[in-house]
Formats: sequence, structure tokens, C-alpha cells
Amino acid sequence: MNINNIYIGIRYGLVGVLTFLSFLSVAQTVVRGVVTDAKTKETLPYVSITIPGTSLGISTDADGKYSMKIGGGYNKITFTYVGYNSLTKVIIPGREQTLNVQLQVSNSRMLNEVVVKSGRRKKYRNKGNPAVELIERVIANKSKNRLESYPYIEYEKYEKLSFALSDITDKFRNKRVFRNYQFLFKNQDSTAIGGTTILPVYMEETLSKNYYRKNPEENKSVILAKNKVDFDPKYIDQQGVSAYLNRMYQDIDIYDNNITVISNQFLSPIANSAPTFYLYFITDTVTRGNDKLVELSFAPRNKGDMLFQGKLYITMDGSYAVDNAYLTVHKDINLNFVRQFESRLEFEKNQEDGRYHLSKSTLNINFGISKNKGTGVFGERTVSFKDYKTNVPAPDSIYNGPAVIVAQNEVSKSNLSKEQFWQQKRHEQLSSSERGVYRNIDSLQNMKSFRQTMELVTFLFAGYKSFGPFEVGPANTFYSFNPVEGFRLRLGGRTTPELSKRYYFETYGAYGFKDEKWKYFGSATYSINNKSIYAFPQHYLRTSFQRDTKIPGQELQFVQEDNFLLSFKRGENDRWLYNDLWRIDYVHEFENHFSYNVGFKKWKQTPAGSLRYNNVQNNELHRVENINTSELSLELRYAPNEKFYQGKIYRIPVYGPDPVFTLRYTQGIKGLFDGEYNYGNLTGNIQKRFYLSQLGYTDMTVEGGYIFGQAPFALLAIHRANQTYAYQLNSYNLMNFLEFVSDHYASLNIDHSFNGFFLNKIPLLKKLKLREVVTFKGLYGGIRSENDPLVHPELLAFPVNSEGVRTTYTLEKQPYIEGSVGLANIFKLFRVDLVKRFNYLENPEVSEWGVRARVKFDF
Repeated sequence: MNINNIYIGIRYGLVGVLTFLSFLSVAQTVVRGVVTDAKTKETLPYVSITIPGTSLGISTDADGKYSMKIGGGYNKITFTYVGYNSLTKVIIPGREQTLNVQLQVSNSRMLNEVVVKSGRRKKYRNKGNPAVELIERVIANKSKNRLESYPYIEYEKYEKLSFALSDITDKFRNKRVFRNYQFLFKNQDSTAIGGTTILPVYMEETLSKNYYRKNPEENKSVILAKNKVDFDPKYIDQQGVSAYLNRMYQDIDIYDNNITVISNQFLSPIANSAPTFYLYFITDTVTRGNDKLVELSFAPRNKGDMLFQGKLYITMDGSYAVDNAYLTVHKDINLNFVRQFESRLEFEKNQEDGRYHLSKSTLNINFGISKNKGTGVFGERTVSFKDYKTNVPAPDSIYNGPAVIVAQNEVSKSNLSKEQFWQQKRHEQLSSSERGVYRNIDSLQNMKSFRQTMELVTFLFAGYKSFGPFEVGPANTFYSFNPVEGFRLRLGGRTTPELSKRYYFETYGAYGFKDEKWKYFGSATYSINNKSIYAFPQHYLRTSFQRDTKIPGQELQFVQEDNFLLSFKRGENDRWLYNDLWRIDYVHEFENHFSYNVGFKKWKQTPAGSLRYNNVQNNELHRVENINTSELSLELRYAPNEKFYQGKIYRIPVYGPDPVFTLRYTQGIKGLFDGEYNYGNLTGNIQKRFYLSQLGYTDMTVEGGYIFGQAPFALLAIHRANQTYAYQLNSYNLMNFLEFVSDHYASLNIDHSFNGFFLNKIPLLKKLKLREVVTFKGLYGGIRSENDPLVHPELLAFPVNSEGVRTTYTLEKQPYIEGSVGLANIFKLFRVDLVKRFNYLENPEVSEWGVRARVKFDF
């Protein structure tokens, strides 16, 4: 298990909540069945099913099947379908029941041009299919129907994102654990997907003014006001939660080829390649005002793929624009934890030029550990647009600066109270349950029992226990073991903003029972911008001292080296270092996600375990007790549009399509604070995710480095190896520690997930909803003669094992290559890779094959 890929923030919280709530399910009114044509017996897709007198409702899927959960004592449901007579049926409250329905064709509403034929259904073909011909005309006209076809656009946008507990029942509400929280249940809502009862627990609203210019192309969003539920930052990274949820619930543009939802890419039903992956059916024609529309139903050819199903309403005025869209997903889709999914897009006709503009979009998703039962989490994002202005140029100054800026708060400028402002500016009013969520969460956070619960959750998932101005942790480092220290105990912690928002202190102490040595760490940080040093954007000055052990060349991401789970390693693992590190760092981040880090480090490294530092002096082998360096460094980082969740220790990135650039230069200075070497170390790194639509996505990392001057192998690039049984994305998983060093190198890492594209099409196997992954890792490098101890014996000799066999090598002959194939989404949580090492197999203690596992929570 590899914890460096477990999302310790919002994803952990979501899984924890869902797991807990899934055990609290009780019986509800559940109605399921199939809707068919009474004459032809063919199933009817997307039939509307509602509770009379309410707004509760769902639709049948592409196969005419439905399943509806109903709270309360409702005893009737109604089936409605264009061209058919509506039908109301009696149901029994509080029971699970099957209700198959046959609808009769309505002669008064039948279309003259529609001919219904009974008998065997013809084989579906694209060629000669009027539905496919229609969708091809829609595709051909996409460019002129997009807003981006205008030279200038301006509009106001209102966004509402809310999360709620779903499938709430009386038995759940009356459980003892909620005895003190009954005020939360007073204003429940029951208008979610399938009529499920929900309890809002989070909401944020954003009002913005948006501008678009075609040439040169620029987008600008000016945030006029923002309103959201505020959680205590001691428990939750509010900014990270907002970024994560907005990443999951992105805007849906039906005209995009690919639509990103729930961190996955779905192919649009009007994408250029859509007819290859979708089935289309003309199911009706509709008159809306003076406009004639064609109702076009669509469904995925393969039900497990990342595709939508639903209906499009296409204009027949020659523009072939989308007037309305209903999107959902098939129940067999390879998508984790999603019970129900529904999106609706509404367009309005511009009276000036007859073009259709998006006026409102809704995206509703109901999550749950179990697909069919138990309390879950319901999320809804509503976006509305108004005050469109087209072909009206905005001043060039509008587009200066970042793409998204926060204007002076419109609330304070309006001379209205916050509540009055939002009542006036919202494009639609909140429901009664939504209105209460801001007040309820404030009340909840003031309750002692709730704070105690959150502290327990924070300790379990983030590893820290708060004691007000000081918190102890991380818990997963309390105990570990390794060949040098043996059994190791560690205890530490850090101050919180409750002590000071300017000054932060962190410390720990550890003891190894085998080497009988104490290790310790201490740091002091001054926040220059008077914000938490863990909040974005960071701006602080830090000084620290550390005396501890380390594996040479190991710079782990999202995890600490003395983590208990990383104590289990394969092969020989006894070449370590004792490090004394004194450093000072100045870190400055900017709102555009550019940052720089200027630092100084004094480093004394002493070999430990079986590692020895030896060189040749006066033709005799000489043992070097330690080496000392003094370094000045500058790191530049640019991560445009980066989203992340700030955990207690690390930032967990929310992957997007934008690359991340890192450039670092380190200069060793001889004679400064006993520094023994002059050298320069330049490294560059680019990381990017490439989305390949139905073929999944690729994470690619390109890195290069060059070391100037003469330096011993301990100061060269010691390439990241992995001797644990966990699969590590940024390490070479069949390379041994300290096996390869270079003073110049270039590397390419490719990790591709097919998202089940092939396995979804294999009978029986597709029910497991596995996902295929393949990786390639290549590393080319070497050392110049001036850094080769065989040429310059006064340098440190390469390490050898107990038998005197050399164990550290260079990459002069050929690049190091390894690759793997794997299965992900095992039990929705695990990834297992079969890794092969392709060369340098003659090196001692290496394996050609290996199996590595990793925990990966994903939708």
C-alpha cells in the first residue's frame, strides 16, 4: 500500500462520510420496472416519471428501465412520454416493488411523418440513418453556433454549488448520534434526483461578469461577489475544498468535443467522433413557440464507456443548434461511487440574430459507497447566464492581468446587507433548506460535540491531534523501523494559528533502539503576509535544523521517509546517511501560481550502515568520516491554473490539463561555513496530463539535469529508486537505492490510464469495472571524466557490498528502461502493476520482474 497517492483531504473525508453513512440505510419506498410500448412491446427510453403534485421525478434509461426511491407517504406515480397517453399508477408506501408499465400511443398527438412498425428491430447502422444524418449536420454547424464565433461577448454569470447528505430517512435522523443536531433536519429538501430527500451541508455562490474577445483570444472573469459556508480552517482547507468541488463540477459545454465531469472526460454527443461511439434515434418532433425542434435520443454503444445518454432538442431553422439537452449516464458505466447523474442545459434564442445562447445549466450527482442503498452525498451545481451583449467591444484594459480577478466587493458598494444583496442579485431564489445552510453550519461549528468529532476525524485521516495552539503528529511516523536504526519511535508536532498568525514552530524527536542515537528537528517560520504558512499564496521566511537519517537520493513526494508503511523494503537496504542540515528559506508565491524559493543550506552527511566514504590519498585507501557542503539555491515554479487541496503536510494536486514547470539551480561554495566543494547543479522538470478522450489520459514528466564542476558521487544526481513494494509514480520501481548516479541526465516518465476502454468491452470481465494502465520510464545519463573516481581516485569511490562487489554505477552504455502493465480500480481502490526491468540486469541484487501495488481513490 502506498499512502503517497491517497488523497488525504476532501477525498478522504468523502470516503469516510460515505462509508459511515452506508451502514445507516433503512427501507424506503422503492419502485422499479420497465416501461414499454403497449402495441410493439418495445422499451421506451427517457420516459418522465413523477410524483403527482410535487417536483420529484426521474426518467427511464436507454433500455426503458427505471428505479426510484421515494421518501414520505406518496402512493401514486405518473408516467409521461411525448406521443403517448399519460398513465398514473398506485404504489404501496414503504415497500420495494416492481411496476412494469405499458403506455398507449396518443392518436391525437401522433406525427404524420412517423410510421410505427412492429416486428424484429433492424440492426442499427450509421449509413442511411436519418438520426445520424441529423447529428452530422449539428456537428458541421458547431463552430457557428458556439459563443466563441462572436468577435466579442459579455454576460453576467451566477453559480451555485451545494452539497448535501442524501437519502435521509426518519430512522437515520432519529439515531442517537444525531440527538444534539436535530435543528439540521428541520428544512430538508426532497427535490433531488429520483426524489431522494437531502440535507444541505455546504454551499457557495459566485456572481461574476465575463468577457470574451476572439482576436487576440482572451477570456476574462471578474468576480463581483462570493458567498459560501465557512468551515474552521483547523479541520478543512476551505479554499482547497472549493477548488476540488469546482473541478468535479465544471461547466458543461455541449459544443466541446470532450466534457470534463467528476475528474473524468466524457465524449460529447455532438463531438466530431461521436457517431463512432453513440447510437442515435429520432424519437419525436416538438413545437416550442414558433420554433420546430427534433427530439434526438442518444445512448452509448458500449454501456461501460465514459459516455452520456439522454436527449437533444435540435432546431430545424437551418442552424441545427441545440435548444435543450438532457444528459445522464448508464447504470453500467465504469464510474465509481456515482448512484445517479443528471445534467440539463437550457438555451434561449437571441432576438437580434436568432442564435441560441446557454441560459441555464444544472448538474446533479448523487454519490454513495453502495450503488443502491445507504445514505450518500448529493451535489448540485446550477449556473445561469443573463444580460448577454454580443459584438460590443470592451476596453483593452479589461483583459489585462490574470484571467480571473476579484473586483472590489459589490456587497459593500451596494449599501445593502449581505443577505439583501444576494436576494437581489441571485438569478433564482434559494429553497428553504438552502437558505438555512449558512446559519446551520455556523451553529454546528459552535457545538463542542461537533468540534470533538472533527478533531477525531482530522487525527484519523490527516494524522494530527490538536491541542489548541499546538497539534501533535503526524501519527503515521510515530513508529517505524529500518536496518540502521532498528525500532524507531518519534514524537513531534507544530504550532497552529491559534498561537500566532505570524510565527510558526515545528519540532520532533526520534530515537533508534539499534543505533542508540537521538534524532531531532526544529524550525521557526515567520509569515510575511500574516496568513497561515500552509495557505495559498505562501510568503514566509523559515529557518530550521535537522539531525536525522536518510536514504541517499530519496526525495519522496506526499510522504515522509519514516512512515511506517515504507518500512517494508525488499533486498539489501542498509546504505544510509546521518544528516545534519541547517537551512534558511525564503518562499514567495503569487496569485498567478508563479513562485520562487531562495535558500541556503549547510549540510554535513555521515555514512551509516554499510555505506562507506573512501578515497585514495598517497596511494593508500583513506576513509572519509563525513563531507560538508554549503549551498545557495534558487527554485522557480510556474503552475498555471493549478488546483490543489492543502492537507496537513502536503498539497495534494487536482490534476488539470495545464503543465507545471520547475527550474532549480544550486551552487556549492567551497570555504563558506566549512564547505568543501565548488559545484553547480541545474535541474528542470515539466509535468503535464494529456487527455485523450475515450482512450483515457496520460501523465508525462520530462526532467533533465546538469552538474557543473567537480564533485564526489554523493553530490551528483542519485536517481530515485524504490525498494518498497508500493508502486511509486516518480521513482524507478525496480532500481535499487544508490544504484545509478549521473552528473548529466535526461528522463521521460509516461503513465497512461485507458480508463477501462478495452476491458469494458469484454463480456463478464466488464462487470468488474477494472481499468488498464501502462507505464514507461526511461533514464539516460552519465558522468564526465572529471567526476569519475576511476579517473580521479581522490574522489569518493563508488560503494561496494560486503563481498567487495561494486553496487553503484553510471549510465554510460545505454539508458535505464523499465515499464509496466497493470490493473487499476480493483475494489474501486487498488492498482496493481507487473513491472519489468529491461536492462542492466547483470548488476547485483536486481530483479527483472516485480509486482507493485498502490492505493488510488478515484471516480
